[in-house]
Amino acid sequence: MSESHALPRIVAARRTPIATRGRALAALTVEQLAVPVVRAVHDDATHVLGLPPVVADVVLGNCMGPGGNPARVAALGAGLGFDVAGLTVDRQCGSGLAAIIEASTAISAGDHRPRIAGGVESASTAPTRSVDGVAYARAPFAPAGWHDPDMTRAAEDLAEHDGISRERQDAYAARSTHRAASAVAAGRFTDELVPLVGAAEQDEAPRRGIERLLPRFTPLFTDGSLTAGNTCRVSDGAAAVLVVPGGPAHGSTTPGLAVRAHAVVGCDPALPGIGAAPAILDTLDRAGVDLAQVAAFEIVEAFAAQTLAVLDRLGVAEDDERLCADGGALALGHPWGASGAVAVVRLFSRLVRGGAPAGTIGVAAASVGGGLGVAAVFEVVR
Repeated sequence: MSESHALPRIVAARRTPIATRGRALAALTVEQLAVPVVRAVHDDATHVLGLPPVVADVVLGNCMGPGGNPARVAALGAGLGFDVAGLTVDRQCGSGLAAIIEASTAISAGDHRPRIAGGVESASTAPTRSVDGVAYARAPFAPAGWHDPDMTRAAEDLAEHDGISRERQDAYAARSTHRAASAVAAGRFTDELVPLVGAAEQDEAPRRGIERLLPRFTPLFTDGSLTAGNTCRVSDGAAAVLVVPGGPAHGSTTPGLAVRAHAVVGCDPALPGIGAAPAILDTLDRAGVDLAQVAAFEIVEAFAAQTLAVLDRLGVAEDDERLCADGGALALGHPWGASGAVAVVRLFSRLVRGGAPAGTIGVAAASVGGGLGVAAVFEVVR
């Protein structure tokens, strides 16, 4: 048995449709989004493993929800039993990927019970937060005295810092949208989706006529290059995977994605959009993998400018076919706490459901507010 077969592996992966804040999923709470996807992953795992997995923990990323440990609420709501624990992780828009890393780490450390991990966000029902009766949009990402821009401002600053033109950003956003539209037409999202009957059974369609629309968007900042067209839409959604020990000693030789390596790094909080680049390089080094060996990248596309800045630092072409081949957050939306997990679900569909041979490498990554990067390297095992 190869070393990769002994690593923790993902054997089931599902997500809800993604919908823009205030639209199709606006009436659903964090719990109502998370429970169906956790249940679906458990059901899928029962099918592929031949018996229900004895889940030790549900680990979910969430940024702006109601508190109260949504992961534990989801575990109970999904019918997993009161003995299944729950852990909610907040690494902002890297939370869903960080949750999967957390579950993998627990298994690697010797607790060989399966975990369900992922993320969930209901931006539509996020509670209003306040201090002394004064509402605020978000908590600080850095302490007093540090530069702590909002993410949109930070992306504009990064575009200016790197000299990334609006034309490049618009072209990237259009490419992501076209790729997503092709994926929808070909049914490549179908097997990963958990339809939410009565709310949304499919993703909100990528924007049609994107080339015609993009030039019409006005800049978000005076003399700036960011627009609503090359910026992701804040969204609702959830995604989850089942992580199990690898190898016959633990009863799992099921095809899936082995977790080869992972990394969480810090960067300048004034330019948080670059965080994915050092995280990817760090985790590739840990895995002993070169960029050229990676067959599939899924990078959370919060902003075209931010994604382009990451690609430039990696030396990856912006039209590389390996990158978000079915479109990304610029096309489908960005449910903050879930997006990192959506990236892993997408890798699972592209590589495992797509029939990629054993040994194929995939990378998921996100840049994170406050100056963080999260990344993981996965390998197909069969």
